[in-house]
Amino acid sequence: MPPLAGGGYTAEISPRGAALRRLRHGERDLVTTWPEEGPVPYYAGTILAPWPNRVAGGRYTFGGEEHRLDLSEPERGNALHGLVATADWRVAEWLAAEDDHAFVRLTHTVGHAPGYPFTLELEVVHRLDAHGLTTTLTAVNTGDRPAPYGCAPHPWLLGGDVLQVPAERVLLTDEALLPRSLEDVAATPYDFRKARASGGIDVDHAFTGLTAGEVVAGGARITWDPAVLPWVQVCTGEQLGYRGIAVEPMTCPPGAFNSGDDLVVLDPGDRHEASWTISAA
Repeated sequence: MPPLAGGGYTAEISPRGAALRRLRHGERDLVTTWPEEGPVPYYAGTILAPWPNRVAGGRYTFGGEEHRLDLSEPERGNALHGLVATADWRVAEWLAAEDDHAFVRLTHTVGHAPGYPFTLELEVVHRLDAHGLTTTLTAVNTGDRPAPYGCAPHPWLLGGDVLQVPAERVLLTDEALLPRSLEDVAATPYDFRKARASGGIDVDHAFTGLTAGEVVAGGARITWDPAVLPWVQVCTGEQLGYRGIAVEPMTCPPGAFNSGDDLVVLDPGDRHEASWTISAA
C-alpha cells in the first residue's frame, strides 16, 4: 500500500491487523516499525478487537452461556488481544492530497469465530494531517444477538524512556498478568502523573482514573477521549528486550469479559466508535 503523507508526517499502514507499520515526523520515527512482510513483533501497531488484553483461560460467560476462546497466549493459558490483530483487512478506500492530508479505510468482518458467536462489521480509518495520525475504529453489530465488545490500539512509541501517564489508579496483576487489585498509583512504583524516567521499572499495567486522555513517551504523544477509552495499558519494552513503550488506550480493563467492568454491549444494529491521535511531542 502506498504511504500516507501530510502536514510534515508520513505513515505506512499494513492490511495485516489494519496496523500502523511506520509513522515519522520529518526524519524522526515516532513508533517502532517492522518489515512489510512481517513478522509483527509484540502486536506493534495493530488493532485489538473485540477485546483488548486478556481473557483468563479463554473462558467467559455472556448471556447465560459459557464461551471458550482459542488460547492465543498458550504459555499463560489466556486469550490475548482479540481476533483481528493478525487478520488480513480489506483496503476499501485510499486518498492522498499532496503535502496536506491523506487517509486509508480498511474493513473486516468478525463472524462466529470459536468462542465468539457474534457478528461485527469493523472499519478502521487512518487519517494523516498536520495534527498527526488520527485513527478511528468503528464496530457495528450486524448479528441478531447482543455482543460483548472492547477495543484498543497497540502502538509502541519511540523517543526515550521519559513517561507521563495522567492516571490516579493502576491495576496490579498476578504472575499470569491477570487482574489482582486496583490501587492508588501513589502507593505503587507506577506513579507517572509527573513525567519521569521509566528505565529500571518493569511496567505492564492498566491505568484508569484518567485526568486526561494523553500519554507522552519521550518524543511521541498519543491522545484520546477518556470518556470513550477510560483505561490505558502501558508496557515498557526494556523488560522484553524491545525498543519503545507500548501505550494502548482501552475501552475496558483486562478480564472485562468476565468482570463486566466497562464492558461495551452492542445490541443488534448498535455501533461503537473510538479514536486516538499519535503525534510528535
